Amino acid sequence: MTQQESLLPLLVVEDDAAIRELLEEELQDAGYTTLGVPSAEEAIALLSHTSVSLVITDVRLPGMTGIQLLQQLRQAGSELGIIVITAFGTIDQAVEALKLGADDFLTKPLDLDAIRDAVFRVLERQRLAVSHDADISHFHGIVGKSQVMQTLFHDASRLAKSDAPILILGESGTGKELLARAIHQESPRHDQPFVPVNCASIPADLMESEFFGHVKGAFTGANEARKGLFQSAQGGSLFLDEIGEMPINLQAKLLRALQEKTVRPVGGEREEPVDVRIIAATHRNLEKEIEQENFRSDLFYRLETFSLRIPPLRERGTDIEHLVFALIDKHAEAQGKQIEQIEPEALNNLLNYAYPGNVRELENAIMRAVTLSEDGSLSYKDLPERLREQSTVETGSPLVPTVSGEVLASGQMPTPPPIRWPSLEEVEKRYINKVLEATGGNKRRTAEVLGIARRTLYRRLEDNEE
Repeated sequence: MTQQESLLPLLVVEDDAAIRELLEEELQDAGYTTLGVPSAEEAIALLSHTSVSLVITDVRLPGMTGIQLLQQLRQAGSELGIIVITAFGTIDQAVEALKLGADDFLTKPLDLDAIRDAVFRVLERQRLAVSHDADISHFHGIVGKSQVMQTLFHDASRLAKSDAPILILGESGTGKELLARAIHQESPRHDQPFVPVNCASIPADLMESEFFGHVKGAFTGANEARKGLFQSAQGGSLFLDEIGEMPINLQAKLLRALQEKTVRPVGGEREEPVDVRIIAATHRNLEKEIEQENFRSDLFYRLETFSLRIPPLRERGTDIEHLVFALIDKHAEAQGKQIEQIEPEALNNLLNYAYPGNVRELENAIMRAVTLSEDGSLSYKDLPERLREQSTVETGSPLVPTVSGEVLASGQMPTPPPIRWPSLEEVEKRYINKVLEATGGNKRRTAEVLGIARRTLYRRLEDNEE
């Protein structure tokens, strides 16, 4: 980003005059304008009458600390980008700074390239947030407009900047690996390997060799030395899916690797240094696993410092509507099809099914329906049988009424209660409104989904308002 693109100055808060001048000169060479002050108190006084685009602050300052400055700015509602720099960087300080709302956390001795990169990232995120009205509906391929998902995206983006381990919690099918990949892409390691491994799929007797590698002759069949997953992920991120399935003896060695940043190959005599960021995930309740002595408490507390929970689909409100249309587009494009219309009954079932398998189950259902669809229309008969038979109204009102009954001892169905059937006009109105809401108010897209001309859609919307 050039100076012309960031007209507001950057504020450097650093009591060491030589370091402050070095930072300002470096940033000015990169095209930014800067202001510099030696204390947090002077920064607050300056900010009361001067607008800046970003604050770069040391932690140790005379009087108020950089952490206290960060806290005071956030409590006052400031959305300024804030980068915290310290010569005394610890995991605890990183946790505190990021929880209080820091956008990045860097340590001395100063890496000037890293500082320039951090400033660019923070300002770019601010620019994108403004241009999209802070409405991030896609996060590296993850769709979510609900508040709970917006919060998740925001937290994941911030935690990605730390190098500490992250634990992702969530039911099966919620997209834990997708989130892990998104965190890797948001991190400074994005151009290094992302290595995923499902801990449940590796035989227990091979796990140590798979993770840490082995030397030639370490065991029968070890005819040559082999790198492990840690070495393969060197410089990048290692994603340990279903870490709750890892044998407890290997958990101790994983903890040591996290603490010492070294691994010892099976049969080896030397520790080998590794630089890997661990992202772990599980659908299990690890605290219960600790009680049952299936999971080490020290490893849990090491991982749980930074934890993210992906909500199940049933807790994501209208996200399901956006997912339905996004997934239809995705699979129609992949199969070279054009879905121009969805039958009301099909849409009703897609929106109201409970999805115990979460997003994975929804995507599989839509992929099947798109595959079976004909003539550019996705119909009720294209849906999996379980959706047609077990569709529920728990997550919303159906577009047409349904009747549920129980079989009497005689084998006869009881007489159903009287039903007030909506008029065709009411069904049409509710269907149009649902599609309009699902497309985010995009009338062009709504008309395409409904298979009608935009002029016709406008006329019907006007009729509905009368």
